[in-house]
This record gives sequence, structure tokens and C-alpha cells, in this order.
Amino acid sequence: MMRHGTTILVLLAVLGVAAAAPSDGDPLERIGRGGPAPAGGMECAFDALSWNIERGENLPGIARFLEEHRPALALLQEVDVDASRSGRVHVAGTLASGLGAHYLFAPEFEELGQGSGRRPAWHGQAVLTRLPVSSARILRFRSRSDFWRPRWYLPNWAFLQRRRGGRNALALELGEGGRRLVVYNVHLESRGEETLRLRQMEEVTADLGRYPAETPILVAGDLNTRADDSPVVRALLDAGFRIAAGGEVTTRRGKALDWVFVRGPVEVERALVHREVDASDHYPITFRLKLGTPECR
Repeated sequence: MMRHGTTILVLLAVLGVAAAAPSDGDPLERIGRGGPAPAGGMECAFDALSWNIERGENLPGIARFLEEHRPALALLQEVDVDASRSGRVHVAGTLASGLGAHYLFAPEFEELGQGSGRRPAWHGQAVLTRLPVSSARILRFRSRSDFWRPRWYLPNWAFLQRRRGGRNALALELGEGGRRLVVYNVHLESRGEETLRLRQMEEVTADLGRYPAETPILVAGDLNTRADDSPVVRALLDAGFRIAAGGEVTTRRGKALDWVFVRGPVEVERALVHREVDASDHYPITFRLKLGTPECR
């Protein structure tokens, strides 16, 4: 008879989901990867998507939308791994398997009230892609809310959302040379004042200093902007970015929280917020990216 651990590994293999290998260090600082490695080269124009998927709790609805649009690059926020609220599945791995895509997962938090005794639960950002990934790293914000941290007088019950970790951005480089795109998949803090989110975005703009000014860069995700004239948006505009999508309702509660920005020789076409989709409390934003580097003209 198969042991439970063997059964889980077999099921993961069937789904195309990579099981996490034991290793030293904090799992919050490791990027999980799985699915087939992208086989082709970097494309000069491709379809993309940014979407806060509300943990992946409506996984069939999310999968249907992704399989209908089949983006070459999908930036997902609020993605669960092994959490009870989303069926204890690897949400990024399952969605990537349906698309035949590669996935990367950057954990924000260990969800202390969502795991089991044998398997902890994680929550963070994911990227699904068929484009070549030349590098990936976690930019964990030093500025963070104190709201989520465990406290000795609070039990780790699911509804209290006690967490270990903090918000982050998953930073990628796709392609190389003259066909390179730098991507920041961002989820800013939902708690606290707009000044906290501004400090987190300033960490992103400071990180951009590692790239030459002519580098094509995409910054997208759930920025949790509250003010009509948000300082978070102004910080990106001051850093030379252009608004490709955002400033309109992107959630079922009527909030404008989700944005897409580009800088350098890259343009966005046909950006659309899909308010007909009810698979999450946020609406997906689809768009087409076109690199304008000399190699792509």
C-alpha cells in the first residue's frame, strides 16, 4: 500500500506541480518554481495579465479565465499554497499545469491559522509564463504593517489571520540582451495609511537603480491605493513611469486598487478591466505588451 507522502508526490507529478525539496534557510526567502521550463525565446509582443485572485478560493473560475485568454505572462497576487481556505492545493502550480506554463511563487506570509501539523500554508505572489526567465528574486519590503504578526495573547485561529512574514514584490528579468523585460509583480500593504504604501513603493523605485535608464520595465499588481491622487502613483510617475492601466474600478467593492505601469521602450495596447468576471473580489486586467528596443523594431 502507498504511504500518504508517496501518494501526494504522485498526485503532484500528475498535476505538473513541483514538490518543495527540503533545504536550509527560511522558506519565506525561497522562490518556488515548477512546470515546464519555457522552451522558446523572448517574444517582442505578447499578451499579459495582472490579477489579485483572492487566494485562489474560486480555482475553477480563475482557471477558466486563464485558459480562455492564455496569456504569455500572468502576474497573480494573493496566491495560496496548502491553505485550508483554498482546498490545501498549490494554487500557482495547479493553474500553471492547466496552461502548460512555468510558474514562480514568492511567499509573503506563512499563514499560521491555515496550515496543518504536517504542511504549513503560504500566501504570496505568483507568475505564470511561457517566456524565458533569466533571473528571479524577492524584494521584501522593510516598511511593513505590524497588524498581522502573531501575539502571545491571540490564538492562531484562521479568522484572526496571524501571519509570519511581510509584503513583497516578485522581481523577474525575462529574456536577455536587447530582448529583455524587467517585471515587478507587486502587492502593497492593505493595512495602515497611504504613507506606508508610499514607503513600500519607494523601495521598488530605489531597487530600479540597478537597471540602465533604457531598460524596458513593467510594474503591476495590487497597490491598495486609497486616495484619488495617490502618492504611490505619483512616486511611479516621478520615476518616469507611464500609466498603462488603473485609476478605475478594479474590485467588486468599487475601489481602484490595481494598476499597470511601464517605463522605457515598451508599450501597452488594449488594456481592459474585465468586470464581468466574478472569480475573485478583484477583476483581472488584460493587456498586450510590445517591446520597442532596436531588436524588436
